[in-house]
Amino acid sequence: MRQREEFISASPEETRRVAAQLASYLKPGDCISLRGDLGVGKTTFVQGLAYGLGIPDIVRSPTFLLMREYRGRIPLYHVDAYRIKTVDELREIGFEETVRSQGITVIEWGEKASGLLPPGCWCVYIELLPDQRRRICIERPSGA
Repeated sequence: MRQREEFISASPEETRRVAAQLASYLKPGDCISLRGDLGVGKTTFVQGLAYGLGIPDIVRSPTFLLMREYRGRIPLYHVDAYRIKTVDELREIGFEETVRSQGITVIEWGEKASGLLPPGCWCVYIELLPDQRRRICIERPSGA
């Protein structure tokens, strides 16, 4: 049974704050599947996660690198599957090993990793509303 929480964000700062709060619930080995249209704020959300994990680095989208690693109280692995055509491409960059590590793995366009995500993966959906605010829906796995 998944628990679902919903937040409305009126700014990038609010989106980062929601993500930083989520970071306080995460533990080593957790995975987050981020979903939402292009430009909706997925990387902004990851920036908030990084802040909440004590990562001082500037978080940028790994679109062309596919994966970036950041060091904080828990390592953060930021994957962007936007350009991924098949799950085999994720396997080639070591996604399966990364998601089984003792870090936090967050994957933008998580729906493209279908079949590779662990059963206890968090799901975050970000939706642009007509007034330019964002609806952020967080589904936490049972027991989290």
